[in-house]
Amino acid sequence: MASYLSIGDFSRATHLTVKTLRHYHQSGLLEPAAVDRATGYRRYEVEQIGTARVIRRLRELDMPLEEVRALLIAPDLAARNDRLTAHLARMEAESARAQAAVEALRDLLAPAAEAELELRGVPDTPVLAITETVAAEDACLWLQGALGELHGLLAAQGATPDGPPGGVYGDDFFAEHRGSVTAYLPCATPVRPLGRATPGTLPAVDLAVIVHAGPPVDTARTYGVLATHVARHALPVDGPIREHYLVGPRDTADSTRWRTEIGWPVFRTGAA
Repeated sequence: MASYLSIGDFSRATHLTVKTLRHYHQSGLLEPAAVDRATGYRRYEVEQIGTARVIRRLRELDMPLEEVRALLIAPDLAARNDRLTAHLARMEAESARAQAAVEALRDLLAPAAEAELELRGVPDTPVLAITETVAAEDACLWLQGALGELHGLLAAQGATPDGPPGGVYGDDFFAEHRGSVTAYLPCATPVRPLGRATPGTLPAVDLAVIVHAGPPVDTARTYGVLATHVARHALPVDGPIREHYLVGPRDTADSTRWRTEIGWPVFRTGAA
């Protein structure tokens, strides 16, 4: 004969509130063994205590109700473990993103170090380049792939870059988080175009330049410092942002040693 517990006693046994148990009933996650049609009074079997405790632990891991339900009805232990492992992997990824956001916020709140900026005139630059429309969240991976393709093409034709690799970012890339991006290698040596790569010339431009230390995904603060300087001390002009990758993944796997020059187009006068 089944042994029943009132919803209050079941709440005490499982450490789930009565409100939570009612919600789980309404959502179909944990239904009472019996419900009085006249009073709506819920009763649970003692065998349901184990299931309720599993649900509570899974919810403590922030597993959504639908995933909890899918795990509970999984056909075997291997299937349940697969679902749990996938959820834990997502939690670890979210934790890593949260930690990165915390560190970035601490960096933003820390006193700003004195920035070294430079006004620089860049002449017309012959380049081998790849230009595509790229989403902001894909930009770093796209850039690495495009620069790898350009390096490979130059090497295959016995040519070498005349300077560090770079990127050009149109206004739409920042305004819409999707826009025109050009990855390029400076190269005056004639090279036969192949695949996505085409030779061209970047036009001369005057830039306010700052150096960012670390991976490109963390450039927001450096961009802010540069924009503040340009607003206060220079006359910004329309034109794409240029980045020069002085030290990057091809040079070292240690991202703390990476160095990126960020160039903001300005109208340069005779005064520095």
